[in-house]
Amino acid sequence: MDIHSGRSKHAGGLIFSLDFELMWGVCDKRTIADYGANILGARQAIPRMLDMFANHNISATWATVGLLFFEDKEALMAGLPTVKPCYKNASLSAYSYLPNIGRDEKTDPYHFGLSLIQRIAETPKQEIASHSFSHIYSLEAGMTDAAFDSDLNAAIAVAGQQDISLKSFVFPRNQVNLAHVKLCQAKGLTAYRGTEKSKIYHPQSAIGKGQLKRLGRLADSYFNLSGHHGFIPKMAGSSINLPSSRFLRPYAPRLRPLEDRRINRTLESMRYCAENKYFFHLWTHPHNFGVNQDENLAALSQIMNCAKQLDAEFGWPSYSMAEAARLETLER
Repeated sequence: MDIHSGRSKHAGGLIFSLDFELMWGVCDKRTIADYGANILGARQAIPRMLDMFANHNISATWATVGLLFFEDKEALMAGLPTVKPCYKNASLSAYSYLPNIGRDEKTDPYHFGLSLIQRIAETPKQEIASHSFSHIYSLEAGMTDAAFDSDLNAAIAVAGQQDISLKSFVFPRNQVNLAHVKLCQAKGLTAYRGTEKSKIYHPQSAIGKGQLKRLGRLADSYFNLSGHHGFIPKMAGSSINLPSSRFLRPYAPRLRPLEDRRINRTLESMRYCAENKYFFHLWTHPHNFGVNQDENLAALSQIMNCAKQLDAEFGWPSYSMAEAARLETLER
């Protein structure tokens, strides 16, 4: 489905966002023993991705978990929010894993990431945005507005220590909560990433994610089941929804015969959006690039080359979320 509500004087463009979380994004599902290779690999892949973005003049948004900003555990413990979520499922809370983390980034590269954040900040056209402080889940049982507000305050504070002003927000696990969008607005985060306009992508808690929807999303990554998801950004109050168009799934060896189909699904949607003056919002996680790096980066290279070609043909540039939010095309 594509959002055909009005045209703009601009030609749309590519928005690319990355959910940067390291182990904090998977600690309730994975362990260092079974997923550590992906996390360490992400630390290698991120500089390669940044060089690729710089070489192709591509803007990107790195939605970063606040817990990654600290130099050491002592500073981290001092920067925790005053109100924490009390999930019905306690394993969802990042705070339950704090006793097991190391002293600093050198001793624990799975839970600290300040050097990578600094590397991102040094790269042209890269935005550092918020992925919450603690990879918080806005739609899980036990979540409260007060806990989200406190979490957001902590994220803003720790980013400010690095002279980073947060302007965009990406909800962990795409659990978009409109009440929490308003809390982001109040603190100056005016752009957020919504979900695709399809039932298989509707925001929901973990308990609502059935196997059928998972299979639907997987199939949609290879074959056009739900449309191209091009859009024109719209303003609601003081906030701007820049919805996802496609999750860039990582290379899967077991699905190697469909690899060309996976990449072409995205390239075809990008061309459709460029020809029709829509935006296309592609997103992924750096840890998805942690293994099979060469295959994943080769796919990203094809996408970047396509973006460059579409810009040359149609004047279809790339934007960070913050850059897209500032465009004059937005209705006010």
